[in-house]
Amino acid sequence: MRIGAKSAAVLVLILLGVNIALADQPSERRSHASLVSSLTTSELAGQRVIYSYSGLTPPSSLVARIRAGEAAGVIFFAGNISSDAQIKGVVAKLQADAMQSPVKLPLLMMVDQEGGQVRRLSGQPLLSEKQIGASVHAGAAATSAGRSAARNLEGVGINVNLAPVLDVYSQPGNFIDRYGRSYSQAPAKVEQLGANFIRAQQHAGVAATAKHFPGLGTAARNQDTDLAPVTLNLPLGALRSAAELPYRAAIRAGVKLVMVAWARYPALDPRRPAGLSAVVVRGELRQRLGFKGVTITDALEAGALRAFGSTANRALLAAGAGMDLILCSGGQVGEGIAAASALAHARASGAVSSAGFSASVQRILALRQSLAPGIGSQATIERSGHRAPSRRPGRATRR
Repeated sequence: MRIGAKSAAVLVLILLGVNIALADQPSERRSHASLVSSLTTSELAGQRVIYSYSGLTPPSSLVARIRAGEAAGVIFFAGNISSDAQIKGVVAKLQADAMQSPVKLPLLMMVDQEGGQVRRLSGQPLLSEKQIGASVHAGAAATSAGRSAARNLEGVGINVNLAPVLDVYSQPGNFIDRYGRSYSQAPAKVEQLGANFIRAQQHAGVAATAKHFPGLGTAARNQDTDLAPVTLNLPLGALRSAAELPYRAAIRAGVKLVMVAWARYPALDPRRPAGLSAVVVRGELRQRLGFKGVTITDALEAGALRAFGSTANRALLAAGAGMDLILCSGGQVGEGIAAASALAHARASGAVSSAGFSASVQRILALRQSLAPGIGSQATIERSGHRAPSRRPGRATRR
């Protein structure tokens, strides 16, 4: 239900200590701005960090961050999951911890559940993107995969899937094709199937993530940004007409997140990897393509960033380029703490734009709010009181 601009009526509900009001979009933005203005610098910085940990039990240091309202969410890998029941209990406990925080919004609980070899949970979707693309009724198969992925993840409380992959592979057996992670060599087919997956998954309540913008489809078999810097020398015309084409449909389909690659694209920015480049993030993705949702980095610890210094420096460069969420997926809570501390210091010292920082946090809060159980995307939230699975071989951090 959406209340029109002429309507002065607001329906207020009380849920888990959070005031929820159905309102129009301007009121929603005002509510997010009010929440942002009530957060401390450390809480604001924490809204931009996704944490990870090793083993089956979240460490006390992570729980403390969540209860303090200094975490946006958690990414889970195969090593964190022993069974559906186990991870469901972990997710529920962490969400309960989040409701004790000053923010009182659902955490972003995420996995890579692409299908085929790249799955953190057992079960759906069983088919890889390549198998879907090769099927007789590919459109229906992509829709079914998105729907089944959502049902599988929602069953254990996961609310964000780092899928689908929208890379258009150029050569059989190359980096993105070797594990069947691309729908097709045809950009229009990737465009259609990716949009089908996104619509079906998000309709079922799990946020989708289009990746890896602006595209890793031309990366050679041994070009892995997890391990080393990667440069993709695509002409600008090819980038925009082929690699980026699926993102137009994804954005029209309402995709909630876009993950930006760590590869370098000299046609766009000859100096920096895409996820550290304002030319790519703010210029290409937001201004040219019109994406208004949440941007998320690939793994901050990736080898592609070895020339860009410490975790803290990488986080600052990514945030400065316009990335909203910083994905600290190395399995150590300290990585996320270092990123959050650097962001907090930069915010407090004025080293980063206050307006840009607040805009990122507002987008993230809106995403978290939209994933609250039983609450539609039109809900607005005011701060209470004003205050095992199969997976792709290789490094666990790879998306």
